[in-house]
Amino acid sequence: MIGPESTGKSWLCENLAAHYNTHWVKEYAREFLLTNGNTYTPNDLELIAKGQIDAENKLADKIQNSIDAADTIKPLFIDTDFYVMKVWSEFVFNQCSFNILNGIVNHHYDLYLLCKPDITWVADELREYPDLMTREKLYHHYKDIMVNQSVPWIEINGNFENRLQLAIDAVNQLLQ
Repeated sequence: MIGPESTGKSWLCENLAAHYNTHWVKEYAREFLLTNGNTYTPNDLELIAKGQIDAENKLADKIQNSIDAADTIKPLFIDTDFYVMKVWSEFVFNQCSFNILNGIVNHHYDLYLLCKPDITWVADELREYPDLMTREKLYHHYKDIMVNQSVPWIEINGNFENRLQLAIDAVNQLLQ
């Protein structure tokens, strides 16, 4: 899942994991910021990226080790990736570390679900950009990335029911 904050990424991951009876990787940035405070630096974004990929790898290994020959493929849904860290780094600090850029090159996914900011923004202690103009600007950064990379992607929009159905349809198509 990628997209601006408060676009339903976590909700979608959780619901897709339930639908496919599988797992999802939570956004590590939330855990990091709730533990360390919501003021962060470019170095913190590198730590967040490392924590995210560590959590992803740990869960992927767990799933891989539990699969036997009779099992069907179970997708792993991931709430955030290195592209999100890149956009956040560039948007907030006008820079992006080599480690984050290297993470983009070295971690491959099968499908991106780009969440559009067309649902109501919900405030919480970590969210920073409630105004629609900023959310749309961030969305266009993500969309530009999607258009210029080779992994299949789909835009997720509409109400929550529509978002989930779009995502299920995309994942089903990928699994075929």
